[in-house]
Amino acid sequence: MTDFERIKMYFDRKWANVAQIRQYVSFGKITPEQFTEITNEVY
Repeated sequence: MTDFERIKMYFDRKWANVAQIRQYVSFGKITPEQFTEITNEVY
């Protein structure tokens, strides 16, 4: 499972919120484009 798949699963299961997903971008785990794909919000 990739970081993207794992983070998307966390969000889909409501184990992580938008603010937490935003932190994964700042940590370099996902790209801003992947953030938008996961949350449907612009980074």
